[in-house]
Amino acid sequence: MAIKQSELENLLKEAFPNSEIEISDLAGDDNHFAAKICSSLFKGKNKVQQHQMVYKALKGKMDSDLHALSISTEEK
Repeated sequence: MAIKQSELENLLKEAFPNSEIEISDLAGDDNHFAAKICSSLFKGKNKVQQHQMVYKALKGKMDSDLHALSISTEEK
């Protein structure tokens, strides 16, 4: 089962309010996405911690509905 881009965007916006979020469907198949997130919530966190926050925001979708996600994070 694939995830719609809008659902992915909603999950990330819920977890990272007031952040800049860009989602791209890399293959047009609702299964390979790139996400760029610029958030003040990343302040003081290293890249591993930032990416862990993103995975947590996906609420298990990465293990089932989402095959691939390229993540780019930065502090706002």
